[in-house]
Amino acid sequence: MQTLPSFKRVVTGHDASGKATVAISGPTPSVFALQAVPGTVFHEIWNTGAAPAPIDNGDDATLKPLQLSPSALGSLIRVVDIPPDSVQNAVTAEAAAQAFAEIGQAHAGTGSGDSRHRLMHCTETVDYGIVTEGEVWLVLDDQDVRLSRGDVVVQRGTNHAWSNRTEQMARMVFILLDGQFAQGIAP
Repeated sequence: MQTLPSFKRVVTGHDASGKATVAISGPTPSVFALQAVPGTVFHEIWNTGAAPAPIDNGDDATLKPLQLSPSALGSLIRVVDIPPDSVQNAVTAEAAAQAFAEIGQAHAGTGSGDSRHRLMHCTETVDYGIVTEGEVWLVLDDQDVRLSRGDVVVQRGTNHAWSNRTEQMARMVFILLDGQFAQGIAP
């Protein structure tokens, strides 16, 4: 299976005199290849655990186990490599459940034998998803939307999956914000 090119992560900070400086530069050290869905790779770029986000010279916030959603009042940014459906559709219902357990949120998986996509899931987050490589379909309960490079999805706590209907790898950047379902909206 084709792999996508690597990329550089640059994290800024302040030196002892308060001047802007590069604190970290290079590949992100927190890269998680899902065992349950071969080819799916999470590149954790950064996360915060509060709002407002602390602006400090703290340690690399990604050096921890993979977690699908940000912490309470937190945010995260990640890059996800999405394999073709020929790989995703071969995943059994048990493997789909295992995939969500691997990303620290087993309860998020909503897929079943009769689901539109085995990797359907729902989180209590607002997600901004940007396609950077390939083509991806946003799969909702009763609709599909084709997305290509440069397209952006604002995903507001809906049941969804990401379908790659080509034979090439796809890549998306996701920014997730902790959220709270409004009254009457909970899935």
